[in-house]
Amino acid sequence: MQIRVSGFLVREVLKGILKNVNYANKTRCSKLGYKFFVWSGQQETYRYTANSYHLIMKIFAKCEEYKAMWRLVDEMIENGFPTTARTFNILICTCGEAGLDRNVVERFIKSKTFNYRSFKHSNNAILHTLLAVNQYKLIEWVYQQMLAEGFAPDILTYNILMYAKYRLGKLEQFHRLLDEMARCGFSPDLHTYNILLHVLGKGDKPLAALNLLNHMKEVGLHPGVHHFTTLIDGLSHAGNLDACKYFFDEMIKNGRMPDVVCYTVIITGFIVAGELEKAQEMFDEMITKGQLPNVFTYNSMIRVYCMAGKFEEACSILKEMEARGCNPNFCVQYPSESFAERWKAF
Repeated sequence: MQIRVSGFLVREVLKGILKNVNYANKTRCSKLGYKFFVWSGQQETYRYTANSYHLIMKIFAKCEEYKAMWRLVDEMIENGFPTTARTFNILICTCGEAGLDRNVVERFIKSKTFNYRSFKHSNNAILHTLLAVNQYKLIEWVYQQMLAEGFAPDILTYNILMYAKYRLGKLEQFHRLLDEMARCGFSPDLHTYNILLHVLGKGDKPLAALNLLNHMKEVGLHPGVHHFTTLIDGLSHAGNLDACKYFFDEMIKNGRMPDVVCYTVIITGFIVAGELEKAQEMFDEMITKGQLPNVFTYNSMIRVYCMAGKFEEACSILKEMEARGCNPNFCVQYPSESFAERWKAF
C-alpha cells in the first residue's frame, strides 16, 4: 500500500517528532526528523513549503543541532524560499541561548531574501521579533545600526524602542525618545498610549494616568479594554488597589466590558494584597458576566483557596480546570498538588 504524501501528513509527522523531543532522545529525533524531511521531498506528490522548513528547523533547534539548522536556512534560500519574520524568530530564540543572537541579527539585516511582509521596513520586522522574545539590549543595538545606515524611524520603531528603554530602566532615554518622536512629527498612536499607561501605572501615578486617558479622548483615540487592563496591571504592581478598582469601574462607565484578562489582572492584584474576599467577589462576578476563566485565572483562585486553607475548594477548581480541557501549567500544578496532599491528610 503506497502512502500519498501531502502537506498535512508532513506537518503532522514533523509536529509529532517535535513534541516528543527530550534530552534522552534528541539525537535520534533529529536524525529521524531529517530523514523523513528528505524522504518527503523526494515524493512526486509533495513539494517543500516554508512551513515544513520551519518545522524541521525547530526540531534541530530543540535537539541543539545548530549547524544543521543553519544549513537548512541556506538550503531554504537556495530553493527559492524567502526567509521571513517567522524564520528569524526561530533562529533568534535558538541562537540567543547559544550566545549567537547578534550574528543572527547581522545576517538578517544584510539579507537580500528577507521577506518582511506586513512591516514597512525589514528593520521593524527584526525589532518586532526581538521585542517578542524580550531581547531589549539587542533592540538598542539594532537601532544604532539602523541610524548608521540612514534609516528613518517611524512610529512603530519609536514604540518598540521606548518600551525597550523602559524595560531596561532607562527612563531618561525613554522620555527623550518621546520628545524626539514629537519633534519628528509623529503623533502617539494607541500603542504609544498603552506604553505610557503602563509606565504611569507602575509608577503609581493614577492622576497622571487619568489625565492621559482624558487626553486620548480629546484627540479622538478612545481607550479600549487593553489600555485599562495595562493601567490596572501597573497600578496593582504598585500596590494601589483603590486606583485599580476606580479605573476598573471607569472602564465599565465608558462602555468597555472587562474580558477574562482584565478580570484575572485585578483578581491577582487583590490576592497579592491579601484581600482574598475581594478576589473571590471579582471571580464570581466574572463568571456571572459570562467570562470563562483561563489557566492564569484558575491559578490565582487556587492560590486564594490555598492561602485561606480551603483545600477542598482548591481541588474542586483544579478538577473543573481539567474537565474544561484547560491543562494546568507548572505554577498551577505544583501548589495545588502540594496542598492537595495536605488536604487529604485532614
